[in-house]
Amino acid sequence: MKEFKGRTAVVTGAASGIGRALADCFAGQGMRVVLADVEPGALAAAKRELERTGCEVLAVETDVSRAEQVEALAQRALDAFGGVHIVCNNAGVFTGGLSWEAPVADYEWVLGVNLWGVIHGIRTFVPILLAQGGEGHVVNTASMAALTTMPYAGIYHMSKHAVLALSECLHHELTLRGSQVRVSALCPELVATHIDQAERNRPAHLRTDPGAGAGPERDLVNQAIKTGVAGGTPPAKIAQRVLDAIREERFYVLSQDGWRRSSEVRSEDVRLARNPTLAPPGPA
Repeated sequence: MKEFKGRTAVVTGAASGIGRALADCFAGQGMRVVLADVEPGALAAAKRELERTGCEVLAVETDVSRAEQVEALAQRALDAFGGVHIVCNNAGVFTGGLSWEAPVADYEWVLGVNLWGVIHGIRTFVPILLAQGGEGHVVNTASMAALTTMPYAGIYHMSKHAVLALSECLHHELTLRGSQVRVSALCPELVATHIDQAERNRPAHLRTDPGAGAGPERDLVNQAIKTGVAGGTPPAKIAQRVLDAIREERFYVLSQDGWRRSSEVRSEDVRLARNPTLAPPGPA
């Protein structure tokens, strides 16, 4: 896709972090933007700020783990703007700890947002893009965690591996159909977002008892995430990578730091059928 002006982008997790940067980036290209987020206050603030730039904006409070809410988001977008051209399934959360000690609610929460949010986005928006005909682009936010494995973050890694696999399959399926709808998998490094504060948006029915899953391993990974995002890549830089990938019809949108090298070690483990190597990313 080369032309953006006057077209419509839908972004989930759009009130902060990468999602907000994507919305700003698309607005800067003259697009109409549909903001979706579960956090109403931040969503309303993002809408006001984007509107000040002259962008046409629709904000829809959306829990992406709920299929009916994603379907309602799509209908609101169509009602407001008549079509959709770019869909960014971006909403994401994180929790860590030992895989066997994590409460079931942790699995349900992370997979509900990170994976089912993408599933619902694909099932809802891809038929719309196909029915419209012409160009379209789906961007699914995975992570360099989709290409690596690290201890104490198994639920998050699992969710992102699944997003990448689903995205690759979607790419093949659309290509075999001869569709002009393209797919990109965004796999960034640690980014300066608020994912270390994701618990603020955990729904009440998936909250756990105090101390559930707690332990030194969870404390260690939580501190690592907090430190990592504090010095992470600016979200605007990630958004520019996405815009470039859409222009170039490029599927993989990868980091170029230590996480990329860690992913290469894992690829070699698979190629050589050797036991998994623990290869933390280290400094760039």
